[in-house]
Amino acid sequence: MKTTKGREALEHWRVEFMGRVTNPLFAEALFDRVPDIVFSVKDIQGRYVCISEACAERCGLTSKAAAVGRTAHELFPQHMADRYVRQDEKVFRTGRPLVDNLDLTLFNNREPGWCLTSKVPLFDAGGEVMGLACLSKDIHEPGRAGLVDERFAATIDFIQASYGERLRIDSLARRAGMSAAQFERRMRRIFQLSAGQFIMKTRIDAAAERLVEDVREPIAAIALSVGFCDQSALSRQFKQVTGLSPREYRQLVESVPGTAVSRRKR
Repeated sequence: MKTTKGREALEHWRVEFMGRVTNPLFAEALFDRVPDIVFSVKDIQGRYVCISEACAERCGLTSKAAAVGRTAHELFPQHMADRYVRQDEKVFRTGRPLVDNLDLTLFNNREPGWCLTSKVPLFDAGGEVMGLACLSKDIHEPGRAGLVDERFAATIDFIQASYGERLRIDSLARRAGMSAAQFERRMRRIFQLSAGQFIMKTRIDAAAERLVEDVREPIAAIALSVGFCDQSALSRQFKQVTGLSPREYRQLVESVPGTAVSRRKR
């Protein structure tokens, strides 16, 4: 098992290596080969810096270059673009990622469909948010009965906004307009997680962000704010998922040069 010092050394090496990469658009080239995944980068004004080939095709563009400098409202239907912009503004405002949002999108045939979207902030050398990177994966729904509808998507939004509260599976299922068993099956088909596991993942993701957002915030307070009954419950689940205790995770991120946390400590 790697020691904390060994993990820190590997993380230093990784950050230093990526800092020497001279072709930062390599991700765009990689995702060009995956037609059911859309990759993009935007600046703080929401203008596209780069997109993958799949995104250009869905937006009816003749080339990827045609998207550069344009916004979501110039490329997507308004109701889709409005949601994307709200998500972007939240990432810009908080400096925190959005994970596994259920969104309507355009598929390659220009028909609307559902996707899972994650967005992460991009920081400049001063630790300020300068843009974001976005990855959306199509959800292919076999058969006539689609796995996703507006009520189900709204329920996922509710979980991601209310993870700090007590969430009951039967109550979430009613919100989605289905039985608990149906809700569980759809969660597993879409996220490859049970409803309980999805809630736990959402809470762990939120805790990880809070741990590095303010290094002075007590871990016990973070535990309560993200839905755990106490610090020990958070520590147990956090270590099971990440291999680190919350304190070790916070120390590791603080020690890595070039991260937003280490820059804030200067």
